[in-house]
Amino acid sequence: MTGDHGLEVTIITGLSGAGRSEAANVLEDLGYFVIDNLPAPLISKVAELAGTRGHEHHRYAFVVDVRAGQFLDALSASLEEIRHMGARTRILFLDAADDVLVRRFEATRRRHPLAGEAGVSEGIAAERTLLEEVKGQADLVVDTSEYTVHDLAARLRELFADEGGTTMQVSVVSFGFKHGLPLDVDTVFDVRFLPNPHWVDALRPLTGTHPDVRRFVLEQEPTADFLGWVDAGLAQLLPAFVREGRSYLSIGVGCTGGRHRSVVLADEIAQLVRGHGFQPTVRHRDAERE
Repeated sequence: MTGDHGLEVTIITGLSGAGRSEAANVLEDLGYFVIDNLPAPLISKVAELAGTRGHEHHRYAFVVDVRAGQFLDALSASLEEIRHMGARTRILFLDAADDVLVRRFEATRRRHPLAGEAGVSEGIAAERTLLEEVKGQADLVVDTSEYTVHDLAARLRELFADEGGTTMQVSVVSFGFKHGLPLDVDTVFDVRFLPNPHWVDALRPLTGTHPDVRRFVLEQEPTADFLGWVDAGLAQLLPAFVREGRSYLSIGVGCTGGRHRSVVLADEIAQLVRGHGFQPTVRHRDAERE
């Protein structure tokens, strides 16, 4: 089997309760052939069969979790095998904050697969430890802590729909440090060094999408130098990530509350990314929060 067949294999994994089943449903709707709870040692066998000429499917998604046994070693070995076959592979890792996972299990009255005689919290802690290395190897980490099922579906459609090639997908998210650092960003820019529009009475109720707030932030003396520095860095980093085979890059831009400075500069950084030939998505996580 070679890459001529265009075989794509996506591994869906992550914390129990973080949305693996929802992710599988979305990818199935997008035309992927989805197999749930596939033992990791069988991934390469299924991929080998899928790569035979004349097979009707070329995009596969395998949902794999720690219940499969010998999880990490078997997953790494299987992925290595199918990469040698010429297939494109990627790992989608779904994560969420511990307290959110606990609430989800309590709401559904489901038992955590690693809880044993202990409680849900202990099961989550054990699973997080087991998956730490896999998360580090993931091509795409999605934090579902603040997502409804519909939000997660929309985010995954945004990431997986209409993939026309291997160009790296870039996302830019603004956030407020007081609401917590996003779990699913690769690079973070802290823009709290800029004067805060929050302390300007006329600007406080507005967000960074308003022209007055944008003007205030962009007219600050350090802003132009900062954006120039970011642009120079992107010119080096974006091509380097592409050469390394990265499929996704998530950039976080944070200020104190996530309503003003980070919103303006996330939009500006997204524009810089466009200037380097990419088409980023932009999300303002905390713009409407107090």
